Amino acid sequence: MDGFIRSHERMLFLGGVLVTSNRSLKLWMVNVVSFFLLVLLSVTGLMNWLVLPKGYEARKGFALTARHFLVDVHEWAGLAFMVIIGIHIVLHWSYIRHNLGK
Repeated sequence: MDGFIRSHERMLFLGGVLVTSNRSLKLWMVNVVSFFLLVLLSVTGLMNWLVLPKGYEARKGFALTARHFLVDVHEWAGLAFMVIIGIHIVLHWSYIRHNLGK
């Protein structure tokens, strides 16, 4: 029993997930960040598409300012999401390579 406790001392409990190694922590962080970026992309995209007025309907004021701000946020979040997905693929590369070889 003493060996079991020593071998599991390095476990970390984050948000209901048991993280047992540095690699697991990296994967967990990439998954969490990619989820939040996906939510941000969805919200800003849907707001620009469905809520805010387009074209000449938003000539001045808050609607035009909000539209430009949300487009900027959407573009930067999209860029960050592509980087995070690239990191996700790199972290899973051995798994991908193994399954493509089957």
